[in-house]
Amino acid sequence: MNQIKIDKGVPVPTSRWGKRKYPFPDMEIGDSFFTDDKQETVGSSVATYARFNNKKFTTRSENGGTRVWRIA
Repeated sequence: MNQIKIDKGVPVPTSRWGKRKYPFPDMEIGDSFFTDDKQETVGSSVATYARFNNKKFTTRSENGGTRVWRIA
C-alpha cells in the first residue's frame, strides 16, 4: 500500500470563477459583443449566466463567430 504524503502550506489556486471569458456582468440592455467562438459554445455560457442572474440575452452567428446582445 502506498503512503500518501500530506503537504502543508500549499495555497489554494485562484478560482476560475473569478475570471470570466465573456463580459456578461458589465453589459447593459442594448449592449453587444462579438466573439470568434461558435454559437453553441457561447449559447451555453449565456444560458447559464442568464438563468442565475435574471437577465436575458440573444445570440446570432455572424462573420464566422457569434454576436451576443443583452436584451433585458
